[in-house]
Amino acid sequence: MRFKSPFRKIYIAFILLLAIIGLGIAGYMWLENYTFVEAFFMTIITIATVGFTEVHPLSNTGMIFTSFLIIVSFGIFAYVVTAFTEFVVEGVFQNYYLVKKMQKQIDKLSNHIIVCGYGRNGSQATKELLEHDIPVVVIEQDPSKKEDFIKHEKAFFIEGDATNDELLLSAGIERARAIITVLPNDAENVFLVLTARQLNPKITIISKASDDSAEIKLRRAGANNIVLPDKMSGRRMARMVAKPDIVEFIDILMQTTQGNVILDEVTLEHLTDYFNGRSLRELEQYNDTGAKIVGIKQQGKSFIINPLPETPITPRDKLFVIGTHRQIAQLKDLIANPYIKE
Repeated sequence: MRFKSPFRKIYIAFILLLAIIGLGIAGYMWLENYTFVEAFFMTIITIATVGFTEVHPLSNTGMIFTSFLIIVSFGIFAYVVTAFTEFVVEGVFQNYYLVKKMQKQIDKLSNHIIVCGYGRNGSQATKELLEHDIPVVVIEQDPSKKEDFIKHEKAFFIEGDATNDELLLSAGIERARAIITVLPNDAENVFLVLTARQLNPKITIISKASDDSAEIKLRRAGANNIVLPDKMSGRRMARMVAKPDIVEFIDILMQTTQGNVILDEVTLEHLTDYFNGRSLRELEQYNDTGAKIVGIKQQGKSFIINPLPETPITPRDKLFVIGTHRQIAQLKDLIANPYIKE
């Protein structure tokens, strides 16, 4: 990302100041035959409007030139004062280096999640991802929301328009695992999905839609999953009436508090050769961690809930497990390094 340097205004102000001083010196030396020191002094007291008397009485031409110099220098001097005040008082310099520091951290990320839009849905998605200890880069136009990201070491903030290619690249879209688009406008989300898919053809794209027609467009644009918040909210409210205990039970399982029993997914990409092609029954024989396998997703197939013991497992599969964080971690270790019992 190309950052707009905070020194730019300072450079411009400095150049303008030197230009008006140079113009004043040249004018007085040429029109009034002042020496360099006299011309410099006369230019400075004119620009600063301090009211000192002239070095020598001015000719009519000199008075006209002085009047012109006062008018021009007044605007330039005001710009210079404003630029330096903004630089020092408003913390532009400090903010610039904070942004640069954050960008260096983002450049080191991989397999992270990008959230575009930090409104109601975006902030909730970010919070949930951080609870799962997943690094998140948020792109948001409102700079006031940056404060939420200062205290969390895995949360990063980029100010700007998420549909901008350069901002997406600065967020590490080429290295990201997924991108969540929750911009307020469906058209912006469609455009963002098209851009993200072009920049990273393999990235998982999850997008918000306001209605069914937008959902169709987003899928055509390349989104993997579409979320309709209004429709989901209605379904959840109905389920809370029809089966409130089940809804509460699932919510408890999805929480990530240390020590609680949770529902988690375990990929088998590191499955040892010993278990490759064997059945769940054989895996369960060695599984004394306390974690319970309640589902499996086999590549190219649908989900299997409460799979049969004879179900084979391969490195392309994914297990769904209920247990504590410690139990699930132990199961992952077992899958990669089994303790063979004779």
